Amino acid sequence: MSTDTYAKIAATMDAYKPASVAQTLEWEKKYVARNSSTIEAVVSKAQGVHIWDTEGKHYLDFGSAFAAVSQGHCHPDIVRVLYEQAQTVSLSSRAFVPEKMVSFAKYITETFGYDRVLPMNAGAEAVETAIKMARKWGYLKKKIPENQAIVLSAAGCYHGITTGTMSVTSNDVLRTNFGPYLPNVGPIDPVTKKYIRYNNTDDLEEALKNNGPNVCAFLVEPIQGEAGVIIPDTGYLKRCAELCKEHNVLFICDEVQTGIGRTGTMLYHYQENIRPDIVTLGKALGGGVFPVSAVLADEHIMDVWGPDENDSTWGGNPLGSAVAMAALEVVKHEKLAERAAVLGKRFREGLSKIQSPVVKEIRGRGLLNALEVNLTHGPRTAWDLCYLLMERGLLAKPTHQTNIRLSPALTITEQEIDEAVDIIAQAIADFEKRPAPAQ
Repeated sequence: MSTDTYAKIAATMDAYKPASVAQTLEWEKKYVARNSSTIEAVVSKAQGVHIWDTEGKHYLDFGSAFAAVSQGHCHPDIVRVLYEQAQTVSLSSRAFVPEKMVSFAKYITETFGYDRVLPMNAGAEAVETAIKMARKWGYLKKKIPENQAIVLSAAGCYHGITTGTMSVTSNDVLRTNFGPYLPNVGPIDPVTKKYIRYNNTDDLEEALKNNGPNVCAFLVEPIQGEAGVIIPDTGYLKRCAELCKEHNVLFICDEVQTGIGRTGTMLYHYQENIRPDIVTLGKALGGGVFPVSAVLADEHIMDVWGPDENDSTWGGNPLGSAVAMAALEVVKHEKLAERAAVLGKRFREGLSKIQSPVVKEIRGRGLLNALEVNLTHGPRTAWDLCYLLMERGLLAKPTHQTNIRLSPALTITEQEIDEAVDIIAQAIADFEKRPAPAQ
C-alpha cells in the first residue's frame, strides 16, 4: 500500500513539474498570490551557495532566503538529522512533552546563556511572542495599569509582516490598508507623537522619560536588515540597554536576521558586550531546511506565562528541535561566525575597489552587506542592477529601491567571494552605460 501510494505521489509531482523556466514563471503569475516582489529567477535545485534553475542555469546565491540559509543550501549533516528525525517522530504538539524539544531547550539555553526558551516557528512569531510576554511582565512585575502597557521600537526597523509585528514598524508602504494596529506599540512617542529614530539614543531617552512608568519594553534590530543593512554607531545598543535598565524597561534584541553567525559573531549584540533581557531568533536557526524560531529570556521574565497562554501546534516540534540543534552545531563546529568575519571583510574590500559613480556606499558586518546605488547614474533603481547581476549568474534582491542586500551562505569560499566581486564589477560597468533617468 505504501509503495503504491508513493508511486502515485511521485507521478503527481512529475505531472505538475513545469517544463521550462518560462512555464514556471507563467504558473507563478497565474496561481500564486501577488504578495511578494520577486526577481524572476527560478530556483529548482540548490547546494551550498549555488542555485540552478529548471533549465540548468547556474547562479551564486547572495540572497540566502533573506539570510536564513547561513549554513548553505541542503547542508548534508542538517539534512541527515532532518531525515533521521522525520523517521522517528516529527510532530506531537505541546499537549504532551516532546523529548527532542526538551533536549533542544537545554542545548539552546546553555549555548546562549539564558534560563528558558519559548520555541516557535517563524521569526515574526518569535517577535510577537516577545511583545506579548513583555506586556504581561509589565502588568505583573512592573505593575503597569491594565491596558496601558507601551512597547517602544525604532523607526525603520523591520520585525515581520503580521499585524502585530507591523505595529512596531514605520514602513507606511507595508502598513497601508491593514490597520488598525496594536495600541501603544511602535516607534512613536505616545506623548510627543514624534518618531524614535534608529541610532538616536536621545529620542529613546526622551520617550522613556515621557512614558517610563508605562513602558514595558524597547524592541530593536541590532542592525536594520530590511532597511538596507543600516549599522548603528558603536555604543548605540549599549546605551539603549543602559536606558532600559534605568527605567525598568525590558530590552529586546531582534536577532532573527543578524543572529547565528551572520555578522561575524554568534549574535551581533556580542560585539557591544551587552546582554539583552529578551532575544528573538529565527531564520538560520532552521538551517535552511525547516522553520524554527525561539525567544530567550531569564526566569524572572519567562515565569509570567501560564498554561495555554502562548501554545502552538508546531512550536517546539521534534523535527524543528532536532534541526535547530544541528544548525547551531554546524555553525559552531565549522566556525561559520569566524568565517563570516574574515570573508565579509574580504568581500567589502573587493567591492570597495570598484571605482564607479553608481556605487554610493558599501557597508556591512560579517556576511550581512549592502551595496547602495547612486540613483543619479544608470537605470532608475537597484532592481535594474539586480537583473544585470542575474544575467551574469548572481542572485540578490534590492530593498527600498536603492540598496542591494548581499548575504551569501557563511560556507562560501574565498574563490566564490572573488568570483562574486568580479560579477558585481561587470554588472556595475554595464549599469554605468545605461542612460541617466530624466530629471
